[in-house]
Amino acid sequence: MVDKKEDPYRDIAGFYNHEYHAGTGRTHGHQYTDLLARTCPQTGDYVLDIACGTGAWLAVAGQQGAGIFGVDISETALKICKVRLPGAGICASLGEKLPFPGRCFDVITCLGSLEHFLDQEQALQEIRRIARETARIVILVPNAGFLTYRVGLFKGTEQSRVRETIRSIDEWRALFDQAGLAVSEMWADLHVINRDWILRGKWYRIPLRALQAVMLLIWPLQWQYQVYFLCRLKR
Repeated sequence: MVDKKEDPYRDIAGFYNHEYHAGTGRTHGHQYTDLLARTCPQTGDYVLDIACGTGAWLAVAGQQGAGIFGVDISETALKICKVRLPGAGICASLGEKLPFPGRCFDVITCLGSLEHFLDQEQALQEIRRIARETARIVILVPNAGFLTYRVGLFKGTEQSRVRETIRSIDEWRALFDQAGLAVSEMWADLHVINRDWILRGKWYRIPLRALQAVMLLIWPLQWQYQVYFLCRLKR
């Protein structure tokens, strides 16, 4: 459980409760086809999504027959997630201190969240602790090589107000390696290639968003906005 008296987590939880997840809940338009193909959750597997938000990915994993679990710092998001997934194991927790025994999950995901954690090294150690020997671990993080970011047209997400660490692909790989996670595959996050993302925000930014969506289809991985890392435990 997140300690409401604990700083600075109290302020971070407040941001996600009252701003980021305010209203009816936030959806990101992620397409999970690639994630499903690489993690292959199935009946008998246990899947944990760290910083699960309102449970969009867990809903997909649960449809494959897997047992699904999620943690998040935001009680607002978790209320929505619990209604959406009444049979799931959902609880409030920091990613740096997971309330699970060791070696219990077959699939562990942390999607667009690790960059916002205060102690990323500790969070990775927790992932390693709870992962079974054959676990598939997928982490989605922002790339400092993102071309729009490099030329100054993108300054980070709204979550940068609380914390946002943007590293290069090589720097992320080195961080995972130090935590005992071996990267076996990487691929680009293309969730922004959809109508809702293009039309979101101020009208005069729509042409630039549309152009960026098209360019993401042809840019090399080193220029992409976010990158998925599929990891295994190092032996």
